[in-house]
Amino acid sequence: MKKVKFILPLLLVLVLTLMIFVPQEIDSYAVQSSASGMCVIDQKTKRILYSKNENLALPMASTTKVMTAITVLQNCDDLDELIQVDDASIGIEGTSIYLRKGELITVKDLLYGLMLRSGNDAATALAIHVGGSVSGFADMMNELASKIGAVNSHFMNPHGLDHKEHYTTAYDLALIAGYALNNPIFKEVVSTKSHVIEATNKSDKRYLSNKNRLLSSLDGCCGVKTGFTSKAGRCLVSACERNDRTTVCVVLNCGPMFEESASMLNSSFVDYEYVQLIDKNREIYNEYIIDKTEGKLHLYTDEDFYYPMLKSEKNKVSLKYNVSLDDRLEDESVGEVQIFIENDLIKTMKLYTMNKIDKLIDSKTLQINEILWEENLNEDQ
Repeated sequence: MKKVKFILPLLLVLVLTLMIFVPQEIDSYAVQSSASGMCVIDQKTKRILYSKNENLALPMASTTKVMTAITVLQNCDDLDELIQVDDASIGIEGTSIYLRKGELITVKDLLYGLMLRSGNDAATALAIHVGGSVSGFADMMNELASKIGAVNSHFMNPHGLDHKEHYTTAYDLALIAGYALNNPIFKEVVSTKSHVIEATNKSDKRYLSNKNRLLSSLDGCCGVKTGFTSKAGRCLVSACERNDRTTVCVVLNCGPMFEESASMLNSSFVDYEYVQLIDKNREIYNEYIIDKTEGKLHLYTDEDFYYPMLKSEKNKVSLKYNVSLDDRLEDESVGEVQIFIENDLIKTMKLYTMNKIDKLIDSKTLQINEILWEENLNEDQ
């Protein structure tokens, strides 16, 4: 009996040891971040790939300038126009390109000073030029943010210096950056590693270097902006483009912002695969009955649809069709297809008929005014 009593505790210790040291199975898409708020999205579909406190309102320091730049670009037709710098743009707190009163400088050079050097004076000069005043420009920023869908953000200035009513969320800022990257001039500026502002009437040449280290260290990095204040902490909006896909990453108040952002951007291209869920060249049809005569309803979509998906999601996709049968000609919209991953609706697309549909008017015949059906996609499709 003494031996048994001795062996049982040993077995218990062994079991507990195995429970502690045997590696646990972890999902490949799980990521960790020290950021107060983090969000990684696919630019095209806006799908959230990774997130942490993505809807928490936080200060964002100079990453504000992503919104500043795109607001300027959408409201300024001539980027070669010369701006004369006034008193209001001189001596702004924080980083600067050291503008001088009366200096003549182009909008485009100010954009480079804004996004590469993070010049708060450049931000102010642009805001006054485009919006008439800093407050007027902030109104334009807020209007554009609402249009983009960044509904939990509020801008009070163009540079990002701390203000209690100046904030965004990681998700909103990712949406804003994804939107801005569709503008070719914005993309050109934020992906530039260095730029020279030629001598002006008040200054010698200015040599600018981009503060975003990922441009030199991360394959496919295409921008976009760093930021820091004591209140906001270290902030970074970054983007990476590989194989015709662009992923946008936002970290707010994140010490190792470059390291964590690079890790998550790299992971996004491994964990998620772009899968074609709708092929516009594929004919969709459903059998139906009119006047007790069997026939086929031929339909199509007018665009392809690709979506970033985890491997585990590929066999969880379903397509639900909702079609109204009434008097329609060819190439007219007759309904829609909804695309689901399990119970989550990810996309709704219009359906068009490839054949004429005659109106059903004989009440004595079998009539189907609306048809619904579902199609499950599997991993092989």
